[in-house]
Amino acid sequence: MDQSGAFAHPEDRLPAAADRISLRDHIVSADIGAFQGERGRQQRLRFNVVVELAGYDQPLEDDVDRILSYDRITEAIAAELAAGRLNLLETLAEGVAARILAEPQARRLFLRIEKLDVGPYALGVEIERRKGEAASAPEEAPPAPLITYLDNDTIGAADLSARIDALVGQGAPLALCVGMPEGLRPVTGNALTQRRVDLLAMEQNAWVLAARDGRCVVVESATEIDWALRRGRVIVWAPSKLVLDHADAPKGADGQELALWLAEHLKARALVIHGPVTLRAESRVPFRAA
Repeated sequence: MDQSGAFAHPEDRLPAAADRISLRDHIVSADIGAFQGERGRQQRLRFNVVVELAGYDQPLEDDVDRILSYDRITEAIAAELAAGRLNLLETLAEGVAARILAEPQARRLFLRIEKLDVGPYALGVEIERRKGEAASAPEEAPPAPLITYLDNDTIGAADLSARIDALVGQGAPLALCVGMPEGLRPVTGNALTQRRVDLLAMEQNAWVLAARDGRCVVVESATEIDWALRRGRVIVWAPSKLVLDHADAPKGADGQELALWLAEHLKARALVIHGPVTLRAESRVPFRAA
């Protein structure tokens, strides 16, 4: 038996000809192990993961929403460890593999997990799995956020931080949306270009809001939104990218209509509107005045 590659890094165990992404030397602590002496104490685990990717069916165009994000790998590890205490690294490896291979772009992976605190050495397991070979990962509903639209009076209010405190206190991931800033903006005379100008003006307003409260993080892509909401960040939506990427998005630049569209897109628990409510449309997400 050829053992020359037995201890090679996972990056050397998958063919270099394939598109792939990798996570090297990711170390986390967990309560894991079958022996009594391992129970009730944290020990370090080191993860090395290489994921072979399916080909992309469209140009990437430097768009984070079209690739498999590295965060999906670390999130798969964190989610499997959070699901419950495990005795075996083998069980952990299968669960992590299933979560990663559930991603549309993932085709095959090589995963190594090592215990670092059992002695003057590392003990570990290695698995290779293809899509369809790993057990199905449990379906996890994404967090249902609270979408909140803030008018300009609210953005400029002296008690803005207190209002955000109250929203955060409702216990749901919080996404803030804004409308047009006060003042004049360029008029292009063309509907398509005017839409872009208006969306960019709303994004400027998003940055104004973020400057008023340090908890606010401006995000634009679906990947950023998902990442931030899963981590409990207070996000402010910059709408241009998602709106221009989705044919079903509102064609105008009305802030409340866009906030409602985002709420439906994210399957939000509710849309709360600070300021006069101008919406009249039917919606799958309930909306109300603050």
